[in-house]
Amino acid sequence: MPRLDRFGLAQLWRALVVGAVILACALFALVTKPLTRREMGWADAASEGVVNAFEALGPTFVKLGQLMASSSGMFPAPLANACLRCLDDVPPVPAEQARAVVAADLGRPVEELFTSFDDEPLAAASVAQVHACVLPDGTEAVIKVQRPGIYRRMLIDLRTAYWGARMLERFAEFFRIANATAIIRDLHNATMTELNSAVEADRQTRFRDALWAFGDNRGVTAPEVYWPYCGPHVICMERMHGTPLDRIEADGTADTQLLIRRGVKAWMESILVHGPFHGDVHAGNLWMLDDGRIAMLDFGIVGELPEVWRTILRDMFYATLIDGDYSRMARRIRSLGYTADVAATDEEIGSQVAAVLAPVFARDLAELRLSDLIMSLVQIGKQWGVASPEELVLFGKQLGYFERYATRLAPGWVMGSDLFLFKNVFPEAVAKRSAELGVALPED
Repeated sequence: MPRLDRFGLAQLWRALVVGAVILACALFALVTKPLTRREMGWADAASEGVVNAFEALGPTFVKLGQLMASSSGMFPAPLANACLRCLDDVPPVPAEQARAVVAADLGRPVEELFTSFDDEPLAAASVAQVHACVLPDGTEAVIKVQRPGIYRRMLIDLRTAYWGARMLERFAEFFRIANATAIIRDLHNATMTELNSAVEADRQTRFRDALWAFGDNRGVTAPEVYWPYCGPHVICMERMHGTPLDRIEADGTADTQLLIRRGVKAWMESILVHGPFHGDVHAGNLWMLDDGRIAMLDFGIVGELPEVWRTILRDMFYATLIDGDYSRMARRIRSLGYTADVAATDEEIGSQVAAVLAPVFARDLAELRLSDLIMSLVQIGKQWGVASPEELVLFGKQLGYFERYATRLAPGWVMGSDLFLFKNVFPEAVAKRSAELGVALPED
């Protein structure tokens, strides 16, 4: 973790408050016994207080609340339910501050840059807010503007959270096995990327360009970036009109299961084939557009796995989907040195992987819980004497988000056996398997 400047009194007080909130969350996580009705009332009240603290503390903890809300299987129900508030818009910064950030980045006042600029933001999130605008050529656009002063505040929070994670690992095995300090380090790295708007805009462009590499995925999109109006703290992009997934009801007016399948297919291809993948697919970042397409928005957090981990994931899904042979995945893992001292053949290691992962991925995604996946990875790590692969944990976190959408919009859908998702990843094998099963795959 980078060292911060010496804390002032205000920063020291904030660090103490952050530490108290971390302790409260830790106590929640360590409660495993069923609660009585009276205890449940206390837990609900305490959870609301924790979320109030998240909102007061700002972006770092609003993001933590979003994770808890979207991955309810991993956190106590009272806390996860209270954190649903974090998925809604947060209070915006005043319009004059947003205008000042735009002018400082682009070198001219807002009035000279755009035909129009709405002072009332369309949305305000933990790191930035989005304003509608019209470019000089009449193109409707939106501009994402970072909150002033956010860099220093998030660094202070992350350093305090890192100290807290180290202490929790010393005193609680759950946090040590989960590698809490590594999670904070990953969050730090992701945050530094998210606060660099040029990097975010580049990754968004690369993701969008790869969407249609196979000539399909016409039902999926991402906003086009308008580079002349981008800067270190602002990104200007195509305006889209639609509805966040958590506000859509499966009422028969749209094939919502196909909508989810299309979105997950494009997301899978980005992970397994192209490289950059959306690493923050909570409901506010996935929309059903008015024209029926699914759109992925806000590329502040983007992951990109090394090729060896992409291969391991491809092997895992090929085994789950096609032939049940997990020994290929075992050989890849062995090549990384994880199982160098394990007295077992590739077939035996593959059987261990199959026993742990196959039941997880063979379930209806609406029944999948992020905790199941992470604890499965932890179990594999314990068998082999190594920490859980962090690259797969980021992947698992996104499945935790999709879990909520599938529950309402795609009941009965089993991701691990859906050939459609992998038609571009394993084209020959999927074509052969679908013919054998007599399954007709969607064209797009």
